[in-house]
Amino acid sequence: MEHDFWHKKWSDGKIGFHQKEINPYLQSYWQRMGLKGDEKVFVPLCGKSRDMLWLREQGHEVLGVELNATACEAFFSENDAEPVMVESGNFTSHSIDGIDVLCGDFFNLTQEDLLGVTAVYDRAALIALPLEMRAKYVDHLQKILSTTAKILLITLEFDEQSGPPFSVSADEVEALFGKQFEIKCLDRVQPDDPRDAGRHEVTWLLQGKRG
Repeated sequence: MEHDFWHKKWSDGKIGFHQKEINPYLQSYWQRMGLKGDEKVFVPLCGKSRDMLWLREQGHEVLGVELNATACEAFFSENDAEPVMVESGNFTSHSIDGIDVLCGDFFNLTQEDLLGVTAVYDRAALIALPLEMRAKYVDHLQKILSTTAKILLITLEFDEQSGPPFSVSADEVEALFGKQFEIKCLDRVQPDDPRDAGRHEVTWLLQGKRG
């Protein structure tokens, strides 16, 4: 899954992974994170997700990272916002009050970029990556993230091996995150849409073991 793959998805408008509405599992289970409401939340591979607006409405400072410039720009234009843009190292920062989207490669992020982040919301990052890249993604995330951080993770489970999105089993979640995080399954739901027959959407709460 090279950069060109995602750039072509956005240029061709093939962005079925984008949700126009706020994710219902985010709304239902965010409170289980046990946060005060003013924490800094990281949203990896954020696209133009409106979930970032919802997190900001809860009082959080939001930091997103997105590879594709069109997606970064669309987030702000579609929400009638004019961001301040600043070139910083490997990224171009697009920011408005309380929301900062870094345009660039997730794997170029450093601990310094995530200073102050105490929570992560991952709905579309882990499941967007093939098996070998999922391990690389989690390894890098754990290197740059505070050991006390919490993660709200949403995955999909289904039989097909093709993607994205990809199926991520409970065993894989444990293998990827189990050394650093306490893992709790909050919900496992089969969507009502007949097109999703055989699929389950799973919501996880991950708590850093040093937290």
